[in-house]
Amino acid sequence: MLPTDTTKKLSFKRLISDGDLVIVYEKHDNMKAVKVSEKSVLENRFGVFKHSDWIGKPFGCKVSSHKGGFVYLLAPTPELWTLVLSHRTQILYIADISFVVMYLELVPGCVVLESGTGSGSLSTSLARAIAPTGHVYTFDFHEQRAAAAREDFEKTGLSNLVTVGVRDIQGEGFPKDLSGKADAVFLDLPQPWLAIPSAGEMLKQDGVLCSFSPCIEQVQRSSETLTSKFTDIRTFEVLLRTYEVREVKMDQCQSEEGTPGSRPLKRKHRVSEASQWQQDNSGSSVVMARPSAEAKGHTGYLTFARLKCVA
Repeated sequence: MLPTDTTKKLSFKRLISDGDLVIVYEKHDNMKAVKVSEKSVLENRFGVFKHSDWIGKPFGCKVSSHKGGFVYLLAPTPELWTLVLSHRTQILYIADISFVVMYLELVPGCVVLESGTGSGSLSTSLARAIAPTGHVYTFDFHEQRAAAAREDFEKTGLSNLVTVGVRDIQGEGFPKDLSGKADAVFLDLPQPWLAIPSAGEMLKQDGVLCSFSPCIEQVQRSSETLTSKFTDIRTFEVLLRTYEVREVKMDQCQSEEGTPGSRPLKRKHRVSEASQWQQDNSGSSVVMARPSAEAKGHTGYLTFARLKCVA
């Protein structure tokens, strides 16, 4: 992540330094996280890239190899980190994460509790939302998973914003010393209803809880438990549909659409996506937007609730 300490401003214009973590962007579906080391090199299909050539360049720059290939060096934002991190568990992606951050009403200075940590995808975005004066306390019952997440937060420069604990929240609840200190609580557990009473004790008055569950049966049971101490209970399913915007030739567009009144081709009879978008040297060009061939379906349900105020 970009620095949040007082000596460096939070900026996408910071220059790359030795020891920084950068996202090497080859293409939209091929990125990797690399720690810059002055004596190291990166080898890929585009050539050999010396890390020493990266130092002093701004994030977002384009660098070339000895044989003319190039990559982009991007800042490890939470959005990009979600795409390149090691998957120790199933993770939340951008659509669900952005919804969670918004509906938990997170702003700088908030205190957030999370269980479980998993691969740390959500934790990273939570940390950015509450930086620089807030804090994220995240818990996982699996000791090795928690240790790996702790190492990731060190790499991304978030260790001062995130505390990782090993604890079975379903069985033990959250630590008592955090009672009444949390602005928001996020649960990603097999049986979230077991942790809801403890979560209620951790929240400040009017605090917000979110539970992520892949199955509607989990949502129903959690909602039953929430009704005793929470209000404004709502559940959402976030479905994201992406579009591709490309410039193609007019004669190609006509061949793809077919003649008037013709039946659309079945998926298995369509030509490959690469040939669909292949440009010809003849004909005028036009910009087209069309749904991506790969669309993500159901990921899970997000249930939100607000702690009732005690008069």
